[in-house]
Amino acid sequence: MLWSDRTQIRLQGDAPQFPIAIVDFDLTNYPGDAAWHLEIGTDLDVATMGSLLLLVNEKKTLIAEALQRAGSPRLQDKMALSMLYADVARTMVDHALRISEFDDEAMYLDETLGATLQELFGRLFPGRSITDIRLAAQESPNLFASQLQAAVKIFEGIA
Repeated sequence: MLWSDRTQIRLQGDAPQFPIAIVDFDLTNYPGDAAWHLEIGTDLDVATMGSLLLLVNEKKTLIAEALQRAGSPRLQDKMALSMLYADVARTMVDHALRISEFDDEAMYLDETLGATLQELFGRLFPGRSITDIRLAAQESPNLFASQLQAAVKIFEGIA
């Protein structure tokens, strides 16, 4: 069986929820040693809930168990969830920047993938245009990666 568990969590604050499935990656076409994979659609006008799916490798028990304890996480769970959130945000930002029609002029209905990505950009990069963010990512990818890491506040509040 491919899907062994399915749940929804909020990865941070008031961010929209999206589905998470804990699966055996050996039964997928994803690397068996990967801890997770974010499936994300390209149609920005489709509902976010139908466009995102976070697959978590059941064999990576540290992250799978951290997700199961997200409501009452231990220190190591908080660290794992912070890494997961940072990587999911990075994946979503990178994905959006590769879609040419995702720009400052685009208008999306609420709860669509486009609106979710715009909200994410607004939260991570307040006051910056999508054009500016795209240029920064193209001109200095390593610096942009550090800016994105700072924006997601990886490990903040973990003690």
